[in-house]
Amino acid sequence: MAVSDAVGGSGGRGSTSGVWRNWAGNVAARPARSVAPASTEELADAIQAAAADGLTVKAAGTGHSFAPAAATDGLLIRPDRLTGIRGIDRAAGTVTVAAGTPLRHLNETLAAHGLSLTNMGDIMEQTVSGATATGTHGTGRDSASLAAQITALELVTADGSRLTCSADERPEVFAAARLGLGALGVISELTFAVEPEFLLAAREEPMPYDEVTDRFDELVAENEHFEFYWFPHTGSCNTKRNNRSQGPAAPPGKVSGWVEDELLSNGVFQLVCTVGRAVPAAIPGIAKLSSRALSARTYTDIPHRVFTSPRRVRFVEMEYALPRTAAVAALGELRALVERSDFRISFPVEVRTAPADDIPLSTASGRDTVYVAVHMFRGTPHQAYFAAAERIMTAHGGRPHWGKLHTRDAAYLAEAYPRFAEFTAVRDRLDPDRRFANPYLRRVLGD
Repeated sequence: MAVSDAVGGSGGRGSTSGVWRNWAGNVAARPARSVAPASTEELADAIQAAAADGLTVKAAGTGHSFAPAAATDGLLIRPDRLTGIRGIDRAAGTVTVAAGTPLRHLNETLAAHGLSLTNMGDIMEQTVSGATATGTHGTGRDSASLAAQITALELVTADGSRLTCSADERPEVFAAARLGLGALGVISELTFAVEPEFLLAAREEPMPYDEVTDRFDELVAENEHFEFYWFPHTGSCNTKRNNRSQGPAAPPGKVSGWVEDELLSNGVFQLVCTVGRAVPAAIPGIAKLSSRALSARTYTDIPHRVFTSPRRVRFVEMEYALPRTAAVAALGELRALVERSDFRISFPVEVRTAPADDIPLSTASGRDTVYVAVHMFRGTPHQAYFAAAERIMTAHGGRPHWGKLHTRDAAYLAEAYPRFAEFTAVRDRLDPDRRFANPYLRRVLGD
């Protein structure tokens, strides 16, 4: 990931910025200036100064969104110094953390205190505010996204006001801001529900596509966390089942873990994708060979070591959230699309689930959800494949992941989200002048 070279030393007007790019390299922006506030006060000062100069404001995390949600030609708020754990309340079962704190630091600090989040996504490089603002999620039968685990937050609005929000204090702002796309203001701190650290028993094993889809409802119901990857051009999947365990801990061996997570999942996969980009006709054959090499493994460890994995092969991604009942049909249509087309897809299709939640712009808002994600290796033409996949997803009432590639606009999304108008009403009240707008937000939320 490349970010702006300039870091403002205070919450004032900051310094002129270079080009900011996201992790995948598909989004670039040249903000007028950049600041890295170290406190909520400095953050508020920076926003007020930007307003005085007529600049729009966007906060960037670590750039792991594929959508241009953080792109700006105004003021870029960088997360580098707004970091750290601000408090752990064991009695309440919460942790309060500055908005720019990387998930890795949060998870490792919680582990040091014998605590854990209930569920999480599969990478730890994101900031806590960037991850929640775009709806980052893992997979879970009963436990939902990171945003659904927020119990309170602090938001700095367009006039520099500092709002503390929870289910009891400014509940309408809290409901919207848990997943706010950066449209309501800039989050300065978040409070998450946590629980005593537990162990997860992980079981990863290959399974034929037909078996996975025939047993999909059963596998979701029987496991706390179930997901699978289907390898296009094959009838093979890799499944992952994570369930709580009484132990004892039995983490992967250092050598075997390195072979699986670094050598195969990153080193060899990078090579395979590079070959496929150069010689697309070779991809189906490589996919068949790779799928035959899949092997089963089991291990037991603390949550963040089971849920997350290193991701060093760079790609672009589109993900849609569908009604849970549409999972098998949509995936079948996607498989048929690949089989009848000349697409050559080196990346697996990822399928995860989430329970319904009560966040207005959550992709799981009000309905049990299945996520279907398609990927392409960075530098490989992806537009035609993604467009064809998107037609399938929207035909099933799909909601695009806010931080990933899609072409939907406010007219579509207002129909897809029953509480869309509730969110935009809060936006109209908190940011009537669209201080936090950019072209992406104008497209997905309207103006």
